[in-house]
Order: sequence, then structure tokens, then C-alpha cells
Amino acid sequence: MDSYNSPSTKPLYRGTQIVWYVLGLIEVLLAFRFVLKLMGANAGAGFTAFIYNVTYVFAAPFLNVFSITQVAGSVAEWTTLLAMFVYWALAVGIVKLFLMGKTVSTPEAAAHLSNQENA
Repeated sequence: MDSYNSPSTKPLYRGTQIVWYVLGLIEVLLAFRFVLKLMGANAGAGFTAFIYNVTYVFAAPFLNVFSITQVAGSVAEWTTLLAMFVYWALAVGIVKLFLMGKTVSTPEAAAHLSNQENA
């Protein structure tokens, strides 16, 4: 059976689309957090408070990894950049795991195994 016409191809494709969409959403929110803190945004403003509240759950595991750099009201929250990198790496890992479930023909599998032996 051709791996492109396998019944598992469409669900795998949709699964990877969902992972990339969720990652993109988290990355954009965390980027807003980083920029707002860097520019010294008023934490009491509605939009700023919303971004800080929504992103706290994603940033919290990383908040004490690095010290925060403060200069004249601006905050460089390096841990937010670390969180963005970790979530990106996690998404790549999940997508690779999904792709392991893809149907593979015997010649295709043999070629990949051969490439792994030579690496």
C-alpha cells in the first residue's frame, strides 16, 4: 500500500496541524508577554493583565530558572524565551512521534534503516 494513500495519513496530518496551531498560539501569547514586560507595560491595563494572566500558566514552570533583568521599569524576562524554546522542542517531539505512526512500505523502511546504519 502506498504510504500517501494510507487510512492513517489524514488523521496524522490533522494531528500535526493541531500541534502546530496550539504551539503557534502559545508562542504568540508568550511573545506578547516578553515584549510587554520588556517595554514596561502597565500591568493594570486590561490587555496587559489579560496577557500576563493567560501566559502565567505557560511561563510559571520556568520563572525561577534565570534572574530577571530590570532596567528603568523594563523587565527582560529571559525565562519566557526559555519557555518558548521548550514548547517548540516539545511540539517538534510530538509531531515526530505522530509521524512514527505513518504507514511505511517495506522498501521505504529498508532505505531508512540503511541510512540509520550509515549515520
